[in-house]
Amino acid sequence: MTTPHSPVPRFHLAMPVDDLDAARRFYGEIIGCAQGRSADTWVDWNLRGHQFVTHLAPGRRPPAHNQVDGHDVPVPHFGLLLTIPEFHELADRLRAAGTAFVIEPYLRFAGQPGEQWTMFLLDPAGNALEFKAFADDSQVFAV
Repeated sequence: MTTPHSPVPRFHLAMPVDDLDAARRFYGEIIGCAQGRSADTWVDWNLRGHQFVTHLAPGRRPPAHNQVDGHDVPVPHFGLLLTIPEFHELADRLRAAGTAFVIEPYLRFAGQPGEQWTMFLLDPAGNALEFKAFADDSQVFAV
């Protein structure tokens, strides 16, 4: 049996969380991901066409940090590349939900190759997320 494939490769990412109800509120209600299959210990999410899974895994250690553009960037982290309007719409949704940012939304590398809007936050389990939007999408992999 063949299955239709997306024209763009999709990723699968599984992340630990310590509270599935908090993950449902955050990823479903605040971030806006549609929930897929689930069980007592995990939930599948549609993260803009990518399969993102939250797995119940209490007792994790906090992320480390690296300096980027004068900010302490949490490592590891994951997120999405958005359009600039999508970025600002999400930033507004996060602010309205009372989200505490690790790094507030700001324009990074202004006037340089790779200029981008970026913001960092933690989900309820402490997983670090970055959402960004490039001024020029052709600069995503600029050297």
